[in-house]
Amino acid sequence: MGEPAADEQLIRQIAEGDALALEQLYDKYERPIYSFVLRMVKDSMAAEEVVQELFMRVWKSAGRMKTDGSAGKVSTWLFAVSRNLSIDWLRKQGRRPLEAQEEEVWERTAEPVSTEHEVEQRLLGEQMREAIGELNEDQKQVVEMIYYMGYTQQEVASKHDIPLGTVKSRVRLALGQLRKRFDHRWKEGVRQ
Repeated sequence: MGEPAADEQLIRQIAEGDALALEQLYDKYERPIYSFVLRMVKDSMAAEEVVQELFMRVWKSAGRMKTDGSAGKVSTWLFAVSRNLSIDWLRKQGRRPLEAQEEEVWERTAEPVSTEHEVEQRLLGEQMREAIGELNEDQKQVVEMIYYMGYTQQEVASKHDIPLGTVKSRVRLALGQLRKRFDHRWKEGVRQ
């Protein structure tokens, strides 16, 4: 339970105004978050700005964060906010996020990743690309636009002049197909 509990403790300390705790959290996550953001925005100065904005938000909103583990891992939250800030920056620049790095691991930690884990993640990324390629064109289009290009469901509906409910249905059906495929593969892997 070491890492998540330590991160949650840092958040509690930050909420109490402990600048040293913020510095410790920054030291732990700055490099992986910077790398993650840089891959999205393709601009080192912008990546630095996004990282700084992220930690300003941590400082200002730490008191509102749940630190009992019920809201998920702190690292997951940090990367999700970083992603959203990166997409906001790209939109302000009049740019769209480029194709996402499918092999990107959302729940990253500051710890080194083992070679075995890296290979598993790459294999999973390849399987996901293959599975998305097998969706029907309508489903593939909305999944790619929403999950890999950063569009909202409303933006997809407007851009393609289709009802929002249709976009939601396509996403739901696509995710259902992907879930079935990966549940099936997981069960096959357990049997082998």
